[in-house]
Amino acid sequence: MLWFVRLEVQDLDLLESGKRGRELEIKELSNVKEEVYGALDSFIAWELEFPLVIVKKALAVLEDEREWKKIIQVTKWMLSKGQGRTMGTYFSLLNALAEDNRLDEAEELWNKLFMEHLEGTPRKFFNKMISIYYKRDMHHKLFEVFADMEELGVKPNIAIVNMVGKVFLKLGMDDKYEKLMKKYPPPQWEFRYIKGRRVKVKAKQLNELSEGEGGLSSDEDKIESKSELLSGEEANQDEEELVGMNQRQIETSREPCLDH
Repeated sequence: MLWFVRLEVQDLDLLESGKRGRELEIKELSNVKEEVYGALDSFIAWELEFPLVIVKKALAVLEDEREWKKIIQVTKWMLSKGQGRTMGTYFSLLNALAEDNRLDEAEELWNKLFMEHLEGTPRKFFNKMISIYYKRDMHHKLFEVFADMEELGVKPNIAIVNMVGKVFLKLGMDDKYEKLMKKYPPPQWEFRYIKGRRVKVKAKQLNELSEGEGGLSSDEDKIESKSELLSGEEANQDEEELVGMNQRQIETSREPCLDH
């Protein structure tokens, strides 16, 4: 299997004497753990400090190329060195495991993180696990994660509410669906990023957006980082400036990002 990653970054130690590039290259490697780890160990053999920035940028390149197996290998190697132990790293690993259909490992990682952090578990981890179970029709486990969210007071985003609601309807649990919609009513307005600009759109437009742009996209966890929902009260405060806007119109907003 041919795999090649080339990444050039500035060596901060040599900024005064001139900039030079560093390269991380791994060629013609199989998926054998020892071979990958050996190549990576050779790369850092003469480093005084672990090149965390280089490795993380390499992981970003791999994610863009959807090289899930290599992301898993490099991330596990990095963690084995005691480096990069952040929630962002663990989330990237969880996502790669799910994309590579290594569900058992993904669940093992999720359970470990959840037991260690409980109330401190970021919402996007709950969202990712619900998304994983939704795509695989694992309804019982989906309900378990959603119940944990509610017990810990973690508010679900619109994509999660829609997924759970669809499962309720699929299983004929109409009463539970109605209670869910009453507890988490659809928002009136939504902030989104379009071509780098923060804009406000009517929430009803979510159903009109194409796959991957909104609603139940193929990567629900990204919705959370690209949009913030307005409550009904906040929407009413802005209603005057939005009068006359039809359902497809959008306008640039100057308001600060809202925390969930």
